[in-house]
Amino acid sequence: VAARWPARKLPMVFGHEGVGTVVETGPQARVEIGRQVVLTFASCGRCPNCAAARPAYCDHATTLNMRGDRADDTSALRLGGIPLRGGFFGQSSFATHVLAGPSNTVPLAEPLDPALAAPLACSVQTGVGTVLNATSAGADDAVVVFGAGGVGLSAVMGARIAGCRAVVAVDPNVERRSVATELGATAVLDPTDGDVAAHLADLTGGGPTIAVDTTALPSVIATALAALRSCGALALVGLGVLTAELPVGLIMAKGLRVRGVIEGDSDPHAFIPYLAELTRRGELPLEKLVTRFAFDDFGAAWAAAVSGTAIKPVLTMTR
Repeated sequence: VAARWPARKLPMVFGHEGVGTVVETGPQARVEIGRQVVLTFASCGRCPNCAAARPAYCDHATTLNMRGDRADDTSALRLGGIPLRGGFFGQSSFATHVLAGPSNTVPLAEPLDPALAAPLACSVQTGVGTVLNATSAGADDAVVVFGAGGVGLSAVMGARIAGCRAVVAVDPNVERRSVATELGATAVLDPTDGDVAAHLADLTGGGPTIAVDTTALPSVIATALAALRSCGALALVGLGVLTAELPVGLIMAKGLRVRGVIEGDSDPHAFIPYLAELTRRGELPLEKLVTRFAFDDFGAAWAAAVSGTAIKPVLTMTR
């Protein structure tokens, strides 16, 4: 991440999916000391979208989450007297102690393994929420998920939880396709194996009603649109290219819906505790996704993430 950040923003403490225990609270805190919390994205709580329970689309989301400071170039962090930017994703959780606010500090009713709780903050919330919240998938739907990473496999689990009649995972990695099957996919598909849209028509009985793209690859987005049956919906959750050509004629002719989804359209204070309960009950077997790395092995964790050998690397640390 740091390699892609402007030099003027560095040094900065990163980390966007934190789990910890509250040790101190301020006057506006809504959680008691000693409680386990999940740290997710920050929101202002006052803009029209926040007021309408859509904090993922907060008017100030970029400032609160991506600047990595207090929006005025100041920071509470120092290393040897040198200021460090802190506040990335409202938390900068690659640290033993974190400053977070009420909007992105979500208390859990019962403790959960931190390595399983951490992905609830973003990737699992995004994948499951895209299916359950953004598309309102149900028993009559056939869902195809492009990309079987942490977000994509969470979407697969979301479709299984929703009781969808067909759930197809598309990914070139044979190991990830195998995990998708374990997590509830009714079929898997290698995208290099011929005509993907034709295969999906066969696997879903006429084409998927819902497609979830986690890849942000223009060619994959085009395939998803071609595969959808009439009046189907494509949810875009991948972060990558900022622009892609869309087949407008096809979208209009088939009555397709295309929409972007941030953080699964969720209100994290309601959705993350729900996901935590699903995890405790075994309905979200996140242990199949998570690979644990000691924080001192950050380089190995990053390499595993880049190479794809780990689906969801999670850093653990001791105080």
